[in-house]
Amino acid sequence: MAKDEVKQIRKNENQDDQTEKKVEIILMSLYSLQQTDTHIDRIRNIRGELPLEVQDLEDELIGLETRINNYKSEIEDIEKNITAKQSSIKESEALIKKYADQQMNVRNNREYDSLTKEIEFQTLEIQLAEKRINESQLEMETKQKEIGVAQLDYDERKKDLDLKKAELTDIVTETEKEEKELLKKSESNQKAIDDRLVQAYKRIRKNARNGLAVVKIERDACGGCFNKIPPQHQLDIKMHKKIIVCEYCGRILVDEEIANRVDNN
Repeated sequence: MAKDEVKQIRKNENQDDQTEKKVEIILMSLYSLQQTDTHIDRIRNIRGELPLEVQDLEDELIGLETRINNYKSEIEDIEKNITAKQSSIKESEALIKKYADQQMNVRNNREYDSLTKEIEFQTLEIQLAEKRINESQLEMETKQKEIGVAQLDYDERKKDLDLKKAELTDIVTETEKEEKELLKKSESNQKAIDDRLVQAYKRIRKNARNGLAVVKIERDACGGCFNKIPPQHQLDIKMHKKIIVCEYCGRILVDEEIANRVDNN
């Protein structure tokens, strides 16, 4: 074999080695990124629905507070209406007294009958006003009862909110530091990967039910969808020559060697 041919073969081997190492680094970074993001997901799952529950309770309290304030405003209007009716009664009573006094000095029956009609009219006005006052007082009592019920609901929800907030604060305090460190690690892993590949990873992860975009082969199957991987396909994955995805679910596949290197670091 000529020297030039030997050099070319060695050159190709070196290029293959470099390509393999480059792909290995990318695969390790992707698998490490996945492990980190999975850990972050686990921390956030510990919080569960608490943030949403807190938000729902806060919204419910605002609604109850608005309802109570509306009832109070309606009661103020009713009280003003009662006061106005009471003033109207006093005016009618004053007019009745005035007309009764005038009847003592009338000159004929026509004037007397006219004043009698005025007294009767004012008496009816008083009766109507008293009826409206009674109705308003009943309405006000109903509103006050509704305020009492709403206030009880408010107090109970407030206790629930305080408990949920305390629980959430405890969980956040316990996990906040760890989550920040993991987020930094995730950002660091992303910097070692081509932007286009990072976007592809995020897209796969978003569409995956369990948030897994990078999985290892387990028992000759995809660790995400558990479909069997053909032997030749498995061999290609072990060669680390290129990024290979599962033909069934689209997840990025790594072999046991890559996974072990990341897990042992």
